[in-house]
Amino acid sequence: MDAQSPALAPDSLPQALTSAAGWRVDAAAGVQRSLPEVYGSISVPFGGHWWRKLLAFAGPGYLVSVGYMDPGNWATDLAGGSKFGYTLLSVILISNLMAILLQALAARLGIVTDRDLAQACRATYSRPVNLLLWLACEAAIIACDLAEVIGTAIALKLLFGIPLIGGALIAALDAFLLLLLMNKGFRFLEAFVIALLIVIAVCFAIQIAAAAPPVAAMLRGFAPSTEIFTNPEMLYIAIGIIGATVMPHNLYLHSSIVQTRAYERTDEGRRDAIKWATADSTIALMLALFINAAILIVAAATFHTSGHADVAEIGQAFELLSPLLGLGIASTLFAIALLASGLNSTVTATLAGQIVMEGFLHLRLPSWARRLLTRGIAIVPVIIVTALYGERGTGQLLVFSQVVLSMQLPFAVIPLVRFVSDRRKMGNFAISRPVAAAAWIVAGIIVILNVKLLFDTLFG
Repeated sequence: MDAQSPALAPDSLPQALTSAAGWRVDAAAGVQRSLPEVYGSISVPFGGHWWRKLLAFAGPGYLVSVGYMDPGNWATDLAGGSKFGYTLLSVILISNLMAILLQALAARLGIVTDRDLAQACRATYSRPVNLLLWLACEAAIIACDLAEVIGTAIALKLLFGIPLIGGALIAALDAFLLLLLMNKGFRFLEAFVIALLIVIAVCFAIQIAAAAPPVAAMLRGFAPSTEIFTNPEMLYIAIGIIGATVMPHNLYLHSSIVQTRAYERTDEGRRDAIKWATADSTIALMLALFINAAILIVAAATFHTSGHADVAEIGQAFELLSPLLGLGIASTLFAIALLASGLNSTVTATLAGQIVMEGFLHLRLPSWARRLLTRGIAIVPVIIVTALYGERGTGQLLVFSQVVLSMQLPFAVIPLVRFVSDRRKMGNFAISRPVAAAAWIVAGIIVILNVKLLFDTLFG
């Protein structure tokens, strides 16, 4: 830490934010830092040009944005674009705006309270409620792991001809990737993630240029359509897109990793940190918007317009891209971007799993042990489905995993909005009534869509 960085506050939380402010402190465990090995480890400059501050805070937003463009997004975006053209671009845009708001609230919670969302839940709710929330979040992480395993396995098959089952088993080895990166420092981890994001963005920029989609049709796609709600099949994919975009475990992740910055733990320092952390996540999520929209646009321009409306699997898209676009390298770029996406998602889901387990249970397992456990849970259904139904089955499983993620969203969103709206917990940093109203509307939309999805699934 350089001379410009402030001395961090003592390990005890500020008096204004202890149990007197509405938090229940676990006397046995005491106050524990989120990711204590990297807490306040990255220097923040004071004074100088604004861009130095932005660069100092740049990183957590990009780690969070990875979850918004993981292999699960690919399945839902490909299915939406090939089947319904540009119509579901509006869903990607709306879900991205939801994500920007919710991630800003998650960052605010972490910066103001020195607690991540899991720790905040533990310090507020009863033990049975916390157990339910933990199980819901673990289910979301397992669903995300499922998408990563399938995506990585498919990418390895497309690039190197490795069978899906073999690729799924190889995917388990990436449990050690986070350990390697974390040992080199959190900034190195952020640089690795950003480098792979650039690879993904460049790959899709080239494909969009080759597809040359009509601008007018794209712009119309960003305007919401009532057909999304009246067409059950379109609504199913739309909810899958929301589930793939607004990731529940990302809210836990963001509330923790913003605390890696050594900002002053004072009111002024926290206010400044909120500003720059929000800018970081907003910029990063705009990149996620571009990539998600790009996947759907390429699918719509390449498959929907050429009569291939049934392309919903990544393998199908790989086979058809180069011939239909007339660009020999298009399919290879597609697979490279998919592999980069799978690797990136591995890193962030690992970190989120550690945060959730430590925050809810105060249980610290070695990262490799926790990762291998959840990877094993994800790999088993992939192997079974691949053996029974082949590649088409894994594609359907990939879309279904994103719908499962969407079903878990209320369990993370509602506590988050409740905490940041509470003046006893947040003091002067509680969000304003208009922002709180917008956040509750977002939470309400998510709950209503999930109830409709559940009803249609059970009775439709």
